[in-house]
Amino acid sequence: MHLLKLSAATLLAAGLAACAGSPGPVGNIAVPQPAKPVVLQSYLGKWYEYGRYEAPFQKGCEGVTADYSLRDDDKIKVVNACYKDGLDGEFDQAIGKAKIVADDGGPAGSKLKVSFFGPFYGDYWVLDRGEADANGQYAWSIVGEPSGRYLWMLTRAPQPDAALRSRLEARVRELGYDWSLVRLTQQPAG
Repeated sequence: MHLLKLSAATLLAAGLAACAGSPGPVGNIAVPQPAKPVVLQSYLGKWYEYGRYEAPFQKGCEGVTADYSLRDDDKIKVVNACYKDGLDGEFDQAIGKAKIVADDGGPAGSKLKVSFFGPFYGDYWVLDRGEADANGQYAWSIVGEPSGRYLWMLTRAPQPDAALRSRLEARVRELGYDWSLVRLTQQPAG
């Protein structure tokens, strides 16, 4: 397996990361359960990564995006993309699938399993999310998994405004994550 092909795997969590190299430090020793239910239709579409805990499979990625759409088999198609080693670097993408975990102890639709190869699935927990906008889409999302080693902050705009940036930082801290481990993602202007 070529590890760089996994570089855009924004949604890949602990199980898969263990295969891709040493995971980063634990940034939250007590990951909370997701806060709100997630309506799939409001989560679908394109997201821009605002920040993350650095992971071996995303090393050096900038301009990171994730696009979710429904597949014919009721699973979710996941297309993660990034530019390696800067916004002018080589474009890379990974295509995977996700499925909602039913009766998982969290609010409905808030926990998923994601796979980018074979039968191996990692945990993907929508720990919190913004309210739906006029188009019915959530404006932001904070994603983690049980080990506390992985964290992603996603927004619908490549350059979130100052109020949303402050809100995300405050909420990440409230959820128990170590903000000093957050790596902000470069996104193209406008």
